[in-house]
Amino acid sequence: MIVLAVTWKAHSGKESEVARVFSILQSESRQEPGCLMYVVHRGQEDRSRFFVYEQYRDQAALEAHRNTAHFKQYARGELAKLGERVEGNLYEPI
Repeated sequence: MIVLAVTWKAHSGKESEVARVFSILQSESRQEPGCLMYVVHRGQEDRSRFFVYEQYRDQAALEAHRNTAHFKQYARGELAKLGERVEGNLYEPI
């Protein structure tokens, strides 16, 4: 299993749009055969901050996710215009 933890920051005034796009991306990603978990969280104190927790069966499943039409449209396309990726880290279980 491989885990990806990503933090996003919405541009000022774009918080609701980012939440909407993440909701779509979350729904689409959960349908991928190699995706074990995909959960988007929104900051309680800073509503412009988003944390994404993803689990994939293996590296190949993560690469397949990155090559889907919905990832390209929403993560690389729409989200990139509405905010910025602050941090992204890969993990594996111990």
